[in-house]
Amino acid sequence: MERRRVLFAGLTLAASLVLATAGAEAQTRLRYAHVGSEGDIQYWFAEEAAKKIPQVTENRVAVQVFPNSQLGGVQEMIDGVKSGAISIGHHEFASLARLVKDIAVFNAPFVYRDGAHALAATDPRKSEVLQEFNQKLVAEGGMRIVGRLFRGARQMTAKQAVYSPADLQGKRFRGVPIQLWTTMIRGFGAIPTPVEVAELPTALMTGMVIGQENPLTMINANKLYEVQSHVMLTGHMQNVLPVFVNERAWQSISEKDRNAILEALEGIAQDTLKQAQKAEEDLIGELKKKGMTFVTEKDGLKVAEFRDKVAGEIAKDFPTWKPYMDRIAAVK
Repeated sequence: MERRRVLFAGLTLAASLVLATAGAEAQTRLRYAHVGSEGDIQYWFAEEAAKKIPQVTENRVAVQVFPNSQLGGVQEMIDGVKSGAISIGHHEFASLARLVKDIAVFNAPFVYRDGAHALAATDPRKSEVLQEFNQKLVAEGGMRIVGRLFRGARQMTAKQAVYSPADLQGKRFRGVPIQLWTTMIRGFGAIPTPVEVAELPTALMTGMVIGQENPLTMINANKLYEVQSHVMLTGHMQNVLPVFVNERAWQSISEKDRNAILEALEGIAQDTLKQAQKAEEDLIGELKKKGMTFVTEKDGLKVAEFRDKVAGEIAKDFPTWKPYMDRIAAVK
C-alpha cells in the first residue's frame, strides 16, 4: 500500500512537471529594443508595456526590454525586427521607409494639428491610412505596427539664438540618419549632418554640429542643456513613434491575446500624450533654470518661414506625399 502511495505521488509529480514545462514552452517571450535612455518618455513606454502585456495576457506573453541602443542603433533594430532576432521595437516612422515607400509621411513636419490628432491618425485599429500602410509593411517588411507613443512636439536647440532659416545658413545641424530629416534640415537652412542619438552630446560639445531638434523630454533626459544654450519653440513635428512587431512573432500569439495587447498599448499611448503635455509645461521652467534661453514667435521666431521652406523641400523630395498628407489632415 505504501509502495503504491509513493508510486502515485511520483507519477503526480511527474505529471505536474510535464504540465509546468508545457506551460513554460507555451509562453511567448518578446525581445523589445529601442534607442531611448532612462528619463525619456519612450523609455517609460517600453517599461510600462513590459509590465502590462504579461498582465493582460495572463502571463502567456512576456517582454524583455533592451533600451539605450543595447541591441544596436536604429538600422540594426529595424533589421532585427524584420528578421525576428528582435521581436518588438519603436522608432520614427521614417526609419521604416527602407521597407515601405512613403510611410515616413507620418513624420512629415507640420502635418498634425496637435498630439491628439497625431495619435488618432496613427491608431492601428482605426486609422484607414495607417492600416493601408500596415498591409504593405507586413508584405514587404515582415512586421506590423501595433501601437505608438507620443513624445511631444519636437523643438530646435542650438548654441545660438535662431530666428529664421537664414540664421542656420552654412551651419552643420544634427539630423536623425534618415532621408526625411536631411530634407527637413535643408529646409531649416542648415547643412544636414547625421548623428546617432548615443553620440549626440559629444557631437554638440565638440562643435561637430551646432544644433539639433527633439522633444523637450529628450533634451532634458540627455542633458543637452549642458551643450546647448537656446531652445526655439518651432513645434515642427508632433513626435509620434510607431511600435512595430515581427509578423511571425505576432501571429504566434492567440487572437485573444493580440487584441488584449492592442488595447493595452492604446492605453499606454494615451498616457504618453498626457505625460508629454504636462512634461512640456514643466520642462520649460526647468530648462530655463538650467540656463537655457527660449525663443518664441513673440521673440521674433519666424515659424511660418520655417514651415514654408520645409514644405518646399518636402514637395521636391517626396512628391507623392500630398494625397496622404491630405488624408491625415482629414482624420478627426
